[in-house]
Amino acid sequence: MSQAATRSRVLAVLDPVVTGRGYDLEELTVSAAGRRRLVRLVVDRDGGVPLDDVAELSRQVSEALDESDAMGGAPYVLEVTSPGVDRPLTEPRHWRRNTGRLVRAVLRDGGECTGRLRAVDDDAVVLETAGEERRIRLSGVARGEVQVEFTRDPAADPPGADAGDGHGHDGDGQGADGDEED
Repeated sequence: MSQAATRSRVLAVLDPVVTGRGYDLEELTVSAAGRRRLVRLVVDRDGGVPLDDVAELSRQVSEALDESDAMGGAPYVLEVTSPGVDRPLTEPRHWRRNTGRLVRAVLRDGGECTGRLRAVDDDAVVLETAGEERRIRLSGVARGEVQVEFTRDPAADPPGADAGDGHGHDGDGQGADGDEED
């Protein structure tokens, strides 16, 4: 069976499992890894993906794969993860999930704009830069990316936003449970 056919079969099995838990399946890859295959899922949702949810979703995905013939009986390694900070912003939901963060928009006309993401709708984003808001149509954005901030100002977040990053990290070098982060 070809890689594309295997991916299609795996997608048909896993998409209902992932979306049934309230997540978006952002990426699915099935690739050779020696005699095994690597099945990698990138999942996300508004509010982020807590580590406990990743573990439970991984268990459910593994059960679904084991109960199906999508892998054709071949052994596999499963990896379930959330998008990293370097993931490009390609959909309105990606932009929305990063409201309050510093982002860079590379424009189709060759320009670029870096600013604090203040608002998002299906057609445009609003970036605050130098104290002024700039509305940029998504159709005019060639690429969007979150900028890493080592000293993020919580006062820059929109009202009601959590000071953390949505993934159990609050920027103080410790996880949500107080243990040091790696």
